[in-house]
Amino acid sequence: MTDTSRDLVLERVLDAPRANVWRCWTEPELMKDWFCPKPWRVTEARLDLRPGGECFNIMEGPEGERVENPGVFLAVEPGERLVFTDAFLPGWRPTGEPFMVGEIRLADADGGRTRYHARAMHWSEETRARHEAMGFHEGWGIAADQLEALARTL
Repeated sequence: MTDTSRDLVLERVLDAPRANVWRCWTEPELMKDWFCPKPWRVTEARLDLRPGGECFNIMEGPEGERVENPGVFLAVEPGERLVFTDAFLPGWRPTGEPFMVGEIRLADADGGRTRYHARAMHWSEETRARHEAMGFHEGWGIAADQLEALARTL
């Protein structure tokens, strides 16, 4: 039996085609437009879409805050699933302080929409609680709204 007690999950149906949602997750220039809640912004994004490939972005806040998010992809199933983690850097170098494994699953929904499932799997109850306190539900929800709005325009 799978223990999901350290997971945080966001599920929605997005009013945009799955191919467009996939593009928003896999094209760095598009990712910059939606990935973090405004007024925060992504100023740099690098994506090497293969297991072990780099998954990196820099988020900057309105008061000069800067958060670098290095990691790698663990699985890439085009159009359907991305799994990434901050536990490793490219070349499978351990980062020393892993926070989570992220999984994005996409599926077709009625009317040309997309069933969107985002899951953050944490190494411990403490990191799950910390992520939740940081505003996981609100922040990932706002980002999903921004993702949907951008994907509708493509």
